[in-house]
Amino acid sequence: GTVAGPALAAAVSNAGACGVLGTASLPAKVVREQIRQLRSRTDRPFGVNLVLAILRRGQIEVCLEEKVPLLVLFWGDVEPHVAEAHRHGVKVFAPVGSVAEAQAAAAAGVDAVIAQGVEAGGHVKGTTSLSVLLPAVVGAVRPVPVIAAGGIGNGAGLVSALVLGAQA
Repeated sequence: GTVAGPALAAAVSNAGACGVLGTASLPAKVVREQIRQLRSRTDRPFGVNLVLAILRRGQIEVCLEEKVPLLVLFWGDVEPHVAEAHRHGVKVFAPVGSVAEAQAAAAAGVDAVIAQGVEAGGHVKGTTSLSVLLPAVVGAVRPVPVIAAGGIGNGAGLVSALVLGAQA
């Protein structure tokens, strides 16, 4: 399985944040099972992360059928998936590593952009530090909400991200 499985995602959601289930290249059947396990552990909002560059057949459909609250779509063109997700009442967030990616995601109709600085863990696409990327993305996609990711390890980092324009 993945590191960010149902137990971790549920714990994060139960603590008041938004846990996100990592799926990587799991088969759709396993994604469905993990969504159901996650739901059995929390009644709070959560997301499912899908890496579009390695998307497996049926992964998105399972998420829509299960009516997950949030899809986090990364490493690929989100545009073909946004309208269908919205028809199912599912919000879509897109991690980005550049202003151009942020603008494309906003134009596609995502509900929020995740400005991911090079300091972030996991699948990092960008090469720019969060302190430089974040204000540029905020200015480029306003009024789309921007979430900061990467290099935030304490209260000072959180305050800095909020001062630079992040909504979360």
